[in-house]
Amino acid sequence: MVNNSIPTELLNEVTAATAWQYRVVPFDKKGNRLFCYSDMLSNEVEQELEVVLGYQISLTSLPSAQVDTLLNKHYGVLATSSTSSSPSIPVEAGFTHTNEFLFALISEAHSSNSSDIHIEAYEEECRIRLRIDGKLVQRYTLAKETYPAFINQIKILANLDISEKRLPQDGRILYNRDGVKLDLRVSVLPSIYGEKVVLRLLTRSIELLDIRNLGLTATQLRQYLAAIRKPHGLILISGPTGSGKTTTLYATLRELNSESVNILTIEDPVEYTLNGVNQVALKDEIGLTFPEALRTFLRQDPDIIMLGEIRDPDTAHMAIRSSLTGHLIFSTIHTNSAWGTVARLADMSIPHYLIADTLNMVIAQRLVRLLCPLCSKATGTNELNHPFAHLAEKNVETIRQPIGCESCLHTGYKGRKAIYEVIPIDTELVEQIKQGNFNVSDLLKKKQIKTLRDSALELLHAGATSLDEVLPILIEI
Repeated sequence: MVNNSIPTELLNEVTAATAWQYRVVPFDKKGNRLFCYSDMLSNEVEQELEVVLGYQISLTSLPSAQVDTLLNKHYGVLATSSTSSSPSIPVEAGFTHTNEFLFALISEAHSSNSSDIHIEAYEEECRIRLRIDGKLVQRYTLAKETYPAFINQIKILANLDISEKRLPQDGRILYNRDGVKLDLRVSVLPSIYGEKVVLRLLTRSIELLDIRNLGLTATQLRQYLAAIRKPHGLILISGPTGSGKTTTLYATLRELNSESVNILTIEDPVEYTLNGVNQVALKDEIGLTFPEALRTFLRQDPDIIMLGEIRDPDTAHMAIRSSLTGHLIFSTIHTNSAWGTVARLADMSIPHYLIADTLNMVIAQRLVRLLCPLCSKATGTNELNHPFAHLAEKNVETIRQPIGCESCLHTGYKGRKAIYEVIPIDTELVEQIKQGNFNVSDLLKKKQIKTLRDSALELLHAGATSLDEVLPILIEI
């Protein structure tokens, strides 16, 4: 039976750096003997620990995943940074000289559902931040003298040139430990105080992603499933970077993937791998662009094509042409609203009649952080001291606000939910597009199209999120 309730005075016998370096967590002490959990059982480890700690050491074997859990729980928060609202752990010199710290960092990032790890150098110290639920949270500080060696470890694993410190570099690390498989994209950028490294965590499979679990309402899901089963046409998903558009597209391809269809994708980069789907990575430097890939795709007898993004008029024209020739095309585009996609295509010099003839559906989406269920508190709307409190709409008595605790890494939020605005292009909207009339808000309201604002307010009033979190949606829409 693993002891999860370990007294603080016992934990203080082992520093955070030593605990992580030797993968040990003390759980009992009898006289001069210290009992520790570890996944690194050997006489050499015991002997080194006896010298470092001054105790006789007895190690009890635990699986690596359980050791990671204990280390994160008991040594994940020890000191508070004065420059950050979230706790930060100082990493002692010598701790970063082994790959174990890097692997433990990746494991922590994966277990906290982080999308990126930021490793940054400044004048006096260096810091490590994790992007959790779309926001950066500081987790560790490193001494300046340990930073170059730590960066070199990463560059060696990513097959990068450790002698090159003046130019940016990009690489890749394949992480496979304790049943967790990750594809880490490594970006190295020289800065005035040292190299900044960003590790993007990409899962190497997508088996559990289901379109029915993304956050679409029952009506939106029914309309979307009907649109994606049409034999040809164009379906566009809009939203800013980091709003979950690519995840929605992958879930869609997984829904449509079968032996009877030929699916081709061109992506920048390939974020997930889908068995049975032919995926191509964009390479602008050798001329493999979105338009060029599309021209080749049309000679590959495709049924379904997914473009990572429509960035320019050339890509937009090729996507329209492909849908006209009997292909089902999916892509993303950067607009603030679903209907704004139509105006954006027109701005790219696509004739109105072609937009009307090819567009099956436009979708807008956002990701909203959810409040931590353990620490959020209710506040009366009449007591809410907020310059935009009126946007909460006074028909509710209370809304909830974030507080912060260890469970949510003192952010006040835990997890995210996607919200959608789904507009099927029916005959009435086709006529509006052909006439160049893009002001159709009254018609959409008549059709009872649920907007992003409606969905954001629903989450706010249900106590699932805060006013600050939905404020950008309420203001921009």
